[in-house]
Amino acid sequence: MPEEFSCCHISPPFLSVGSDRDLNLDSTLQELPMYSFPVEISCTGREVAHFLEKYPLLPGVILVEQGKFVGMISRRRLLEFLIRPYGEELFIQQPLGVLYGYARTPVLLVAETTLILIAMQLSLKRSPELLSEPIVVQTAADDYRLLDVQELNFISWQIRGIKNFVRYERSQAQMIQNDKMASLGRLVDGVVHEILDPVGFIWGNITYVSNYSQDLLKLIAAYDKELPSVSQPINQIKEEIEFDFLEQDLLQALASIRTGAERLKKLVTSLQNFCHLDELYPKPVDLHACIDNIILLINSRIQGEIEIVKYYGQLPPVYCFMGQLNQVLINLLSEAVDTLLNEAVRQQLHLEDTKTIQKPRIKITTEVISQKPSKPNAPDSRWILLRITDNGPGMSQELQEQIIESFCLETKNGKETSLAVSYRIITLKHGGKFNLRSQLGIGTEFEIMLPLV
Repeated sequence: MPEEFSCCHISPPFLSVGSDRDLNLDSTLQELPMYSFPVEISCTGREVAHFLEKYPLLPGVILVEQGKFVGMISRRRLLEFLIRPYGEELFIQQPLGVLYGYARTPVLLVAETTLILIAMQLSLKRSPELLSEPIVVQTAADDYRLLDVQELNFISWQIRGIKNFVRYERSQAQMIQNDKMASLGRLVDGVVHEILDPVGFIWGNITYVSNYSQDLLKLIAAYDKELPSVSQPINQIKEEIEFDFLEQDLLQALASIRTGAERLKKLVTSLQNFCHLDELYPKPVDLHACIDNIILLINSRIQGEIEIVKYYGQLPPVYCFMGQLNQVLINLLSEAVDTLLNEAVRQQLHLEDTKTIQKPRIKITTEVISQKPSKPNAPDSRWILLRITDNGPGMSQELQEQIIESFCLETKNGKETSLAVSYRIITLKHGGKFNLRSQLGIGTEFEIMLPLV
């Protein structure tokens, strides 16, 4: 029947253009081309068939009643009824409401802000007989449009290719970074050995120099006792070298040299341990020694502004990859130090009352804990628990969710953060657990649990 003799006014289908930007992992359904074809349920099948013939790519019909959404009939369902025996005689003149009563199927209705990959997952979860049915997309203007599932499949596979490429690029970048860190570790290890040699000479000889100096001073004192009257040239030399001050300051200078050599030796040893190259299998490690080494390395950044409080429990050796565990410790402690120093600067800029400002503090706690197993009659599991807590400004819930999202390997963000690296080292490499807790105005706590074997 020609359109001008229709008893029901039907506007021609409209195909939205979609977005002209390149699709990526963040792309949503509103960026895809979709059909807008609302038809009142009082219209007949013959009137709709005219448009299906004129627009062969039209996936279906949006059914409305007095402008309100009722449902959807796909092209395939509608044609199935029309090609049945006597289907044309039975249904062609019937209103679409009657056809919808026979052909009603579950409709997948999603918002236009839904990610394309999420929409694809929802589509694939439908029953096999519904996989070819178009998807109904609701717009922000409360309008309803049809998305061809074949178009969705094609676009989603393109995006999956982009996703796999991003993961490949990230894995390649990680491999390059690991190789750089390994090369840097070997370089630093060589430099450390070069530093340790002269430090060893100083450390090994300072005791002898101290003893020799004391012996010489005793000898001079014995000369002064036995020869009370000395010649004028000797007295002149004593005055020139300030012998009284030299006698008092020499031992103090030697003690300072000993202290400096000891500190330098500890610092170089800590640097050597931090750059330790892990072997194929984990080794037993003193966790407290690792923490102390990292604190010594970052001590120059603290400069007495941050108080570090340690509550160490009785821990057995931990089987782990020491180099990677050191990386986690320096990541977490650096994160806490950065937060506290930034907060201190903020408070100074805002000229806050120093009496009400609490001293920046990092609390480190270690202990052995037991956890009940999920399976009945199984023995309790034992874990080493490490908590690093600061009294900084804390994190908002939104920021915590972003950090936790970055832990996932499937994250859309290609940037690798130090916390995400720490999470994967603890969970994937050591079979442990990594938790983050934070509250605004109170502080942030990082919790690490390592299994005891």
